Amino acid sequence: MVVLNKIYTRTGDDGTTALGTGERVAKYDLRVEAYGTVDETNAVIGLARLHTGDTDPALDAMLARIQNDLFDLGADLCFPDETKDGSARLSVTDAQVGRLESEIDEMNRSLEPLRSFVLPGGRPAASFLHLARTVSRRAERLIVALASRPEEPVSEPAIRYVNRLSDFLFVAARYANDKGAADVTWVPGKNR
Repeated sequence: MVVLNKIYTRTGDDGTTALGTGERVAKYDLRVEAYGTVDETNAVIGLARLHTGDTDPALDAMLARIQNDLFDLGADLCFPDETKDGSARLSVTDAQVGRLESEIDEMNRSLEPLRSFVLPGGRPAASFLHLARTVSRRAERLIVALASRPEEPVSEPAIRYVNRLSDFLFVAARYANDKGAADVTWVPGKNR
């Protein structure tokens, strides 16, 4: 269990923050940027949930699970040393990736096939889910950039999870748009 008795510590006043190992790094370190952007994704999902709780309890429950998973992902990313005791390190699992895939497939079965690209918009929940998708794609780019550094290990399930997450958020946005009926579609060259 996490216990937070004091919110400010003053230890970051010098522009550094602690990783899970206790090592202090600059607040602009790529690893910190990666898990900070995962946290930003989580916040946007929280905004989407303001519009799903009463209207779609099943989608809201999926989003609640994802918010918890994103804290797991942040914990995975803030602990850069994969050689440490595995029992002390929280990591994203293949089962979490598999659950996302199942939920994508479940929602996608009820959607009409796409005939054009979808513009971000429509209903409020869908709009926030599209925003969450774009933020999660930024998180993915940062995580993959971090993983490309030999001295910066990132777990494979973490990379797969964040990749699947943006797919989930796209399908969920369409689902929240009256199963695609309220999608706003791109019309190429419409405003020429």
